[in-house]
Amino acid sequence: MKILDQVGRELHLKDAPKRVVSLVPSITELLFDLGFEVVGRTKFCVHPKSIEECAIIGGTKNVNINKVVSLNPDLVVANKEENRQEAVDELSRAGLPVYVSDISNVTESLYLTTELGKVGAAENAAKLINENIKNIFQKCREHKSLRILYFIWKKPYMVAGTDTFISDVLTKLNLENCIKSSRTDSLRYPKITTEQISHLKPDVILLSSEPYPFKEIHAKELTKQTGIPVVLVNGECFSWYGSRLSKSLDYLVNFSRLLRDEIES
Repeated sequence: MKILDQVGRELHLKDAPKRVVSLVPSITELLFDLGFEVVGRTKFCVHPKSIEECAIIGGTKNVNINKVVSLNPDLVVANKEENRQEAVDELSRAGLPVYVSDISNVTESLYLTTELGKVGAAENAAKLINENIKNIFQKCREHKSLRILYFIWKKPYMVAGTDTFISDVLTKLNLENCIKSSRTDSLRYPKITTEQISHLKPDVILLSSEPYPFKEIHAKELTKQTGIPVVLVNGECFSWYGSRLSKSLDYLVNFSRLLRDEIES
């Protein structure tokens, strides 16, 4: 079996892979849902609950290469942004096929689900996941638009630019990202000052629960500094793609509705 990953690398697989190692928290649950036998995962992979039975192979940035090789997987799934190229190269040199994903928007996430469905002979399961996502987002187009800033980090403050998966999810909810960026931009998650925030004049600021664990005290601090409403959000629902996005849709749609009600009241 010959396949191309999302960065254009050609992989040759003897048969449809069964044993898989995931180096990406967002993808691990998708692999389970598509019927793969996930034999290894990072310490940050927390879905589904049965994942505790899988061997831990380190973190996304510090993969234990020897551990991965010892698990004898048929396929390793990585991500261009989350994993280091050095780890991908080492695993490839060890003779393991490594599928590298590259996700900047919902469309690329849907494509990944479709491709992994084909690889794992689970096309129907992949189709159901993708149709659920597309159908729900279709209903959000009629919502009133709001201008937002989505914070991912503190000290310094950093926000998600427009060429990110997070921003595309916001767009699907008819929320306009105030920070513009492109795939060629090295600052897809640019730093931002309180002065810049005031100049951009967003309707609301969203503070994510990850990677920085923003809390209510941070929301009050930023509201005091800027005079702009600040809302805490579940970052997993905005930034995890694959089947986790499908399972986050109720939260995202309800959040979008409640956010507009709060801002307009």
